[in-house]
Amino acid sequence: MDLKLDHHTEDGLTTVDVEGEIDVYTAPRLRELLIDLVNKGNFHLLVNMEKVDFLDSTGLGVLVGGLKRVRAHDGSLELVCTQERILKIFRITGLTKVFGIYASVEEAREAHGRDK
Repeated sequence: MDLKLDHHTEDGLTTVDVEGEIDVYTAPRLRELLIDLVNKGNFHLLVNMEKVDFLDSTGLGVLVGGLKRVRAHDGSLELVCTQERILKIFRITGLTKVFGIYASVEEAREAHGRDK
């Protein structure tokens, strides 16, 4: 399965739409996009994982790396995910305490608006 990536910015929050599998083969593409966004001054990122079918440890590493990059600029990296099999990975690894995880892009945008 391939990985599809898209992004758009609205009200200071850049949403990254991810579709497919984030694994050892595709994760470098996501890493490059996150680095590029941060380098261009996008420090508040929302990764929409609603259409992600698979996530491995390489993908987790990319997300944690992205979080470290934005936090270096007092930014944030949050996730949209409702799929139990993906959420289970975040729970097992303890990353639910590290990432804000929302049920929808709208919910995350509302929370971002309150936190400004």
